[in-house]
Amino acid sequence: MTTTVVKEARRSSPARPDGARARRSRRRGRVIALLFALPALLLLGALVVYPVLFSVGRSLFDASGDTFVGGENYAEMFRDPTTLKAIRNTAIWVVVAPTLLTGLGLILAVLVEKIRWATAFKLLLFMPMAVSFLAAGIIFRLAYDEDPDKGVLNAAAVSIHDAFDEGSEYPTARARDGQGLNQQKDGSYVTGSQVSPGSTTALGLVGVAPKDLPGDAEPAKEAAAREAGADEVRGVVYLDFTPGGGGKPGVVDSRESGLPGMKVEAVQGGKTVASTTTAADGSFRFTGLKDGSYTLKLPKDNFEQPYDGISWLGPTLVTPAIIGAYLWIWTGFAMVLIGAGLSTLPRDALEAARMDGANEWQIFRKITVPLLAPVLTVVFVTLVINVMKVFDLVYIIAPGPVQEDATVLATQMWLVSFGGGNNQGLGSALGVLLLLLVIPAMVFNVRRFRRSQR
Repeated sequence: MTTTVVKEARRSSPARPDGARARRSRRRGRVIALLFALPALLLLGALVVYPVLFSVGRSLFDASGDTFVGGENYAEMFRDPTTLKAIRNTAIWVVVAPTLLTGLGLILAVLVEKIRWATAFKLLLFMPMAVSFLAAGIIFRLAYDEDPDKGVLNAAAVSIHDAFDEGSEYPTARARDGQGLNQQKDGSYVTGSQVSPGSTTALGLVGVAPKDLPGDAEPAKEAAAREAGADEVRGVVYLDFTPGGGGKPGVVDSRESGLPGMKVEAVQGGKTVASTTTAADGSFRFTGLKDGSYTLKLPKDNFEQPYDGISWLGPTLVTPAIIGAYLWIWTGFAMVLIGAGLSTLPRDALEAARMDGANEWQIFRKITVPLLAPVLTVVFVTLVINVMKVFDLVYIIAPGPVQEDATVLATQMWLVSFGGGNNQGLGSALGVLLLLLVIPAMVFNVRRFRRSQR
């Protein structure tokens, strides 16, 4: 009887709406998901979508924003030499910086695995990532300073150069006008009159502060009084300046010092036939000279300016210098990401290759790199996206006179819009161009991530 009642109740009750309930559940889930995502979507729209659409619209108007000019701003971009230079520099950044960073990251990631303090080394290389681009730009602006007393790189360059070539001790020395020495186009000095064996000559120079004289410099008076032999030419190179005043120009005074270490040449028929260096009292002599007339020459080496280092921030090297600063910041990032991929490689394949007789270079080239290709591609494309937007380093490191030589699309966009150009129509067009260049790399990266998740 109970069974019959249950069956009757089931027949009298309507069928359960399982399909409708499932649809309502899914709809409710979508609504809840949308509510959770709504703040992020609002921010995305306000900070990304709206500025992009506004920039596209603004790029179709002139500098004032009142007159519709269509594609004139886009045409102007490719007529402006500065913008073309910015595009060229951006292309250099895209090719050079990601390639060097990916290569350095790969090499360091492989080498770090073989050292004892791997974690400390990784931390040391990754630390620049904690420094803002503004601070890094200031650091490297100082490091690249052309003054060796301020710029650490030029201080090192000058120290290395001077270790092999000390340069001249008299870079400021010069001859008095009308005192027997004539300056040549190459910076050297020659005597205005000929000398012959048996004669003595005094070559006076000025422009050297007494405090800058070498410590072994001695008075030149006695050397100037010595007589030359029949087959020799004697002379003295001296500082034609009497400390405290007095003395006569062109005459060696008792208180005037010789210039030691000065190179002197005897020239005949346009050829150097003898060469010597002055002693502590500035004296020199040429022996064994044949009869005839000679010209005495003080070569330009005596007056060379001191080596001041490399013009890192000059028009030629400014872009490579800024890329160097970028490498310092991002090398740790590339190394850590590639190192993470390296840790997932199948060790049995590497051990099998070693057992088959492969050396480390063969393993690296034929096994490690091919297996890391997906990771290397993601790192490379991520860096490409990043360098297309580089702004801070270029704007801070490049001095004003060479700002145009170092400019990239991001800095050019800012300079045209707000940095004095006041043409936001052209600046918006540059922004749209930059967006169009970045989108393909972003799409490629997103697809790579999706394929790796599958």
